[in-house]
Amino acid sequence: MSKYPIHKSEEEWLAELGPDRYRILRQKGTERPFTGTYNLHFEKGTYACGACHTPLFESNSKFESGCGWPSFDESIEGSIEYIRDTSHGMIRTEILCATCGSHLGHVFNDGPTQTGQRYCVNSLSVDFNKE
Repeated sequence: MSKYPIHKSEEEWLAELGPDRYRILRQKGTERPFTGTYNLHFEKGTYACGACHTPLFESNSKFESGCGWPSFDESIEGSIEYIRDTSHGMIRTEILCATCGSHLGHVFNDGPTQTGQRYCVNSLSVDFNKE
């Protein structure tokens, strides 16, 4: 049984998300830098989990980091789970949707704003709801 409020079988997730989103959200994949829909997207609204639609980031927290992925300096309180990630010979903090456990990206302590945070998120991990 999943510890998350929303839980589905991997077969259900694959059928619902399709192969590209499934690879990122459920298998911890990543998209190539500078290719995602939301990298240079700056409309007003809310970014939500691409799997379960939980609101994750407000547009006023988004900034251009130059890293090639959408970047935010803070998340909506309680929406993100933080996991130590030691894959690929690095020590990072993985960010997951706290509602369904889907992989969003990583958070780093090198952000340029007063929060000092840079949430580096795959575009395929989120949907945008225009204000």
